Order: sequence, then structure tokens, then C-alpha cells
Amino acid sequence: MDQFGNRLLKNGAITEQQLAAAIERQQKHGGRIGHNLVELGFISEENLQRFFRASPPMPSTVEETGLDLEFITELIMKHALFMGNFKLADVAERIRISMAITQQAIDILRRDKCVEVTGGTGYANIAFTFKLTDYGKDRASGLMNLCNYVGPAPVTLDDYWEMVEIQTIKNVMVNDQDVRQAFSHLILNDNILKRLGPALSSGRTIFLYGPPGNGKTAIAETIGRILPDTVYIPYAVTVGGQIISVFDPVNHIQAENAPQDNIDQRWILIKRPVVITGGELSLRMLDLDFNPISKFYEASLQMKANNGLFIVDDFGRQQIEPQSLLNRWIVPLDRGIDFMNLHTGMKFSIPFDMLVIFATNLEPKALVDEAFLRRIHYKIRIDHPTEREYYAIFKLVCDANGMTFNQEVFEYLVSNYYRRLEVPFNACHPRDIIEHMLINSRYQNKPLEMTRENIDVAWQDHFVDM
Repeated sequence: MDQFGNRLLKNGAITEQQLAAAIERQQKHGGRIGHNLVELGFISEENLQRFFRASPPMPSTVEETGLDLEFITELIMKHALFMGNFKLADVAERIRISMAITQQAIDILRRDKCVEVTGGTGYANIAFTFKLTDYGKDRASGLMNLCNYVGPAPVTLDDYWEMVEIQTIKNVMVNDQDVRQAFSHLILNDNILKRLGPALSSGRTIFLYGPPGNGKTAIAETIGRILPDTVYIPYAVTVGGQIISVFDPVNHIQAENAPQDNIDQRWILIKRPVVITGGELSLRMLDLDFNPISKFYEASLQMKANNGLFIVDDFGRQQIEPQSLLNRWIVPLDRGIDFMNLHTGMKFSIPFDMLVIFATNLEPKALVDEAFLRRIHYKIRIDHPTEREYYAIFKLVCDANGMTFNQEVFEYLVSNYYRRLEVPFNACHPRDIIEHMLINSRYQNKPLEMTRENIDVAWQDHFVDM
């Protein structure tokens, strides 16, 4: 059953019959449940977007957290092992659960003689200072031997599925103006921009290919910056009694001025994630990473990329065969579902909701078979720039480096090197040539000038003899 459809149903936005009709339409014609509900006239686009923007509500009861009270008490004990004396508010802040639920757990720990009061005024638990008893320390140490995770309380897999569905990348909309503004720092021909826009709006896989040094990586990274909005991701997810750490400060950028009131603090608001991997990518990185010392998991790369962008740069030069990687992703790309395994043998599904971009210097047909190419809806060739585009790029790089552009010297560069040696224009050449000129001028303590002599030296330093 579609998680987002379930949420609409629980909130009274639609009826069971309407949801069933939308699911039937999805099975026949595809598309997301939400948009099918709009097409069928069961919900307005405005109300649909309101649900898309929904944030995870603060759970007011233990049941609403999806966790057992015993799990919460055990997590508190592990935190307390490193805290010494602590107050109720200190623990609630660490495990990111409300004071009321935290107090229930502390009451149980006091009853079981794991925690004792060491000070405080009045009769309210909120004013008390606590610490673990010797018995509590022994129990906490035993729990640490089972799992070293000491962080915010995790969310359930069902809640994770629901939030990913609500925030799906398929509902991100960009227009022509957004695309042109985002790519204004690059010199791209109009045909490329016209093709990139619909590809971005579709949320489907994009294959960027063409000769090296012509902007495929720059285009992919710019797409990451154009993705609008923010999304909520959990600090961690619990599955089958195991904990999977999801939030990664390397790949996830916390949003500024994130709302705090009535929000489930086990979730963190971030900019839509952008995960970039290159030649180091291996199949192992696409599975959960279990640490035998800490005894909990780190999420796979694609799990970290959910609701965002996953860039596979230099595709075809990984440590694994391209076909192996693509075989691993045939089902996820088709169905939006991926499968993970715990070391206990349990297998479970996670959402696969991201815009995947493959960037390669190699010909697509030399990398993958026709069956997989059919699953990639947008294949965009990024070719060598024309002389006019190369001219525009060179001027742009000159301006960026504070160097006066010299038309006569530029014509010398084109005729004496590119035409005479039959070297194709590359979009990266202006940056490389001017960087050499900049370094040489600094070394010789001379002003940065665009001269024939400087062009000659830069070319000889950078390029292999033709």
C-alpha cells in the first residue's frame, strides 16, 4: 500500500474508495498516487501540496513514537553512562523525545533502581538531578556491548517510508527560468538547456555522456544546487531490533532556521541531499555498512540520497563492472524500491527516491546493454563547444580571474594551436590555460596579461606534445 496514500487516508483527505481508485489507475497507467488523486478529482493540487510540505509531528505518547518504552529506557541508560549527573531536560534533548515520554522512562529506571535522585528542589521530576546507580552502570555497560549507538532515538521503517513518499523528488517542479538562472555561470547551448529542464522535472534517471572536459560534472553538480526546498531525514532508523544511522554531515547540509515547535526532533531538516561518487564506488557502498565494533549500521549511499540527487561520476571507471552496478539497480530504478539485508538474515525494502545522474566519457552502448538504456529516460550528449562557445567561455574565465581579454591573442591561440594542430575545443581548456598563466605571473612577480608568450608557455606546460 502506498505510504503517502495511507497518510492522506488517515488525515481524512480522501476515502478508502478514492484511494483504491487511485491505486488502480497507478497499476494501469503509472504515476504517483498523489497526482492520480488530483487527476481523478479527489483532491485539489493545493491540498496535495499542503500534505507534501507536511513536517513530522511531535509524538505525544510512546505509541506514537513507534518505539517500545523498554527501548527508550535502554537508550537513556546508554546516554547516562557518559553524562554523570543529569536532568530530565538534558536526556530529552539528547534522545530528541518529549519531556513527558522521557519522564515515563526515568520513572521506570528509578523503580528498577537503575537511576537515583542526587539533588533538586521541589517535588517535580523536572527539577531533580539524577545519576546512574552502580547497578544501572552495569546494565548500561551490558547494553553498550550489544550496541554502541548513543544518539537521537530512531524512527520506525514505516515512518521513514512515509516521509520519503511525502517529500518525493518526483514532485519537485522547476521551470525554464529556474534552469537558465541556475546554469547562467556556464556556457551551454540552448538545446542542452531545453533538454535538461524536462529531465529535471521528471525526476527520472539522466545519462550525461560525451568527450572529457566539457562540463558533465559541472552540469551534474549544478543540478544539485537547483533542487528546491528542504526535506526531513531521520537521524536513525530502527529495523528488526537493529539501528541504521542515516544523517551524515558529509552528505547532508542542515537547513538554516529550521522550525522547532511541534516537530518530531528525531528528524532533521536538510537541503535536498546531493551524493556524489566516482571511481571509488563499489557494490559494498550500496549496502548497509555494519560496524562489528559499534554494532550498528551506517546507511547505504542511496539511502542517504533519498529525496535528492545521486551522481555517479566517471561512470565506467569504478572498481566494479558497469553491468554489475546496473544489474544491482534495475529493480530500484524501475520500481522505486530497494532491498537491504541485516547481518541477522532479515531482508527488508527501503524507498529508492532520487534523481540518478550517470556522467561518463565513454559511449553508452559500450558500457551497458539496450535493456538498461531503455530504463534511462534521458540521454544527453555534452559535446565539444563550438568556436563561438569557446570564445564566450574564455572571456568568462578571463573576467573571473581579473585578466583583460585580448582579441588578437585569442585569435593567435585558435589559429596557431587549435586549427594548426587540429585540437578540438574543450570547455575546460580556458580554465586550465589561464590557471597556468596566473601561476607563472605570480612566480615571476609580473602582472597577469594575455600575451602570445604567456599563451605559448601555458600551452607547452599543460598539453602533451602533438
